[in-house]
Amino acid sequence: MIKGVNVNTMVDIHDIQEAQAIVGKYARKTPLVQSMFLSRNIVGGDVFLKLENMQLTGSFKFRGANNKINHLSQEERDRGVITASAGNHAQGVALTGHLLGIDTTVVMPDEAPQMKRDATRGYGAEVDIHGATFDDAHEWMRERAEREGKTIVDPFNDKYVIAGQGTIGLEILDDIWDVDTVIVPVGGGGLISGIAVALKSFNPSIHIVGVQSENVHGMYSSVKAGKITKHHDDFTLADGTDVATPGDITFPIVSQLVDEIVLVNEDEIAGAMKDLLQRTKVVAEGAGALPVAALESHKIDDRWLKNKKVVAMVSGGNVDLGRVSEIIDHFFKPVEADGGIG
Repeated sequence: MIKGVNVNTMVDIHDIQEAQAIVGKYARKTPLVQSMFLSRNIVGGDVFLKLENMQLTGSFKFRGANNKINHLSQEERDRGVITASAGNHAQGVALTGHLLGIDTTVVMPDEAPQMKRDATRGYGAEVDIHGATFDDAHEWMRERAEREGKTIVDPFNDKYVIAGQGTIGLEILDDIWDVDTVIVPVGGGGLISGIAVALKSFNPSIHIVGVQSENVHGMYSSVKAGKITKHHDDFTLADGTDVATPGDITFPIVSQLVDEIVLVNEDEIAGAMKDLLQRTKVVAEGAGALPVAALESHKIDDRWLKNKKVVAMVSGGNVDLGRVSEIIDHFFKPVEADGGIG
């Protein structure tokens, strides 16, 4: 039960506090830094960036994967673990497996960036490329797990994974106990579920905003429909949130505790990636730039931002250099001379 909020969720604050004791042995406490550019030029409030791009493996996903695997029995570990991921959860599972001496297998979709494939292999995991989308890879993971007897470490729809991600909420409160608004990228919902439980347990009035791409927004569509609903229209730069169907654990938590979910388009995501790099010196992947994209495109009502203390999650920084180059070329094309000026 969340204090002051009439809900009952599978994950509670005690799970997150337990996760903090476990994950804290391995993970970094990431910086929370103010962006003067966003604070003064965009929002008119105090905007802080929670830099999970500086976490081990370059993403918040290490927290949930580590907490889950540390809760496995010895028998479950001995069978080896398997997961499906577009890349960040894959690296979290692979690194934790390496640290704990557990065999790991990761199923990744065709659309997974090459650098995330290479990094996952670098941590010692077997990488199995299968399917066009994350949902295809997730289905194949379940088939392999059943056939080979491997232990599943789900990327988002798992109590211990959610609790691990919720440790970020506790860190935010450690740094800014009176935070007003927290903006979080959303894919399958594990990150925002954990953060929402942590924050709402402390103060139910904290306004929590989820952000998804217009091209892939299963959670947004599900909340709007009042039931789990699939949505996947096209490719998104926010590949880390490219999840068409939310989980049956995350969906009710998000429905009850997240105040709103907004959508941004691909140009807005690219623009946020560019501004994070140029103005705040932060390298963010597409998913990590979603909250800033929402701020810059004014998708969130000013009453939750102006003169408020706002935290925007930079959930990860695992982006191909080729993608960064494309964005730079897009926004900084040289102006061709028209011959009229000497």
